[in-house]
Amino acid sequence: MKFNIRGENLEVTEAIRDYVEKKISKLERYFESTPASDVHVNLSVYNEKQRIEVTIPMTSLLLRAEVEHTDLYAATDLVVDKLERQIRKYKTKVNRKFRQNVSFKPILSSLAEDIEEEVEESNDIEIVRTKRFDLKPMDSEEAVLQMDMLGHEFYVFQNAASGDTNVVYRRKDGRYGLIEPNN
Repeated sequence: MKFNIRGENLEVTEAIRDYVEKKISKLERYFESTPASDVHVNLSVYNEKQRIEVTIPMTSLLLRAEVEHTDLYAATDLVVDKLERQIRKYKTKVNRKFRQNVSFKPILSSLAEDIEEEVEESNDIEIVRTKRFDLKPMDSEEAVLQMDMLGHEFYVFQNAASGDTNVVYRRKDGRYGLIEPNN
């Protein structure tokens, strides 16, 4: 793994760099071969809160996690835990597909059976409610207003200009995001 570590409002010392690299490198045990991708780590400090964001882009998987904590070292431990959960969840899905389709080769190495059983137990997905609604043509600003009026975190709508289905959502920083399909 190649690390790209940068800091915002924080100088990345050699001790911090070594700790982050050591902790994130432990994720290599989950792969058959070491991923050739870069590991992007963004460390930042705002109002006595330490934040670490880690992104690991790979060919069939994008691992991304972020944690905010008062201690940067604790935040690093927590972000590695999050990434491990993502890998385990993905591995479980890959193994299910592998059992259904023998020609599919998983990219992750095998883990102990108890870990797999633990993940399968914790990842049972149960849909408890289904909603149906008509998509109304509108622009993104109107969709944001509708979302705020309803008090939701996201809103699905038909883009009046393109005719595509889009989603607006409220970001953690209080601003808004728009999800559009690639055409």
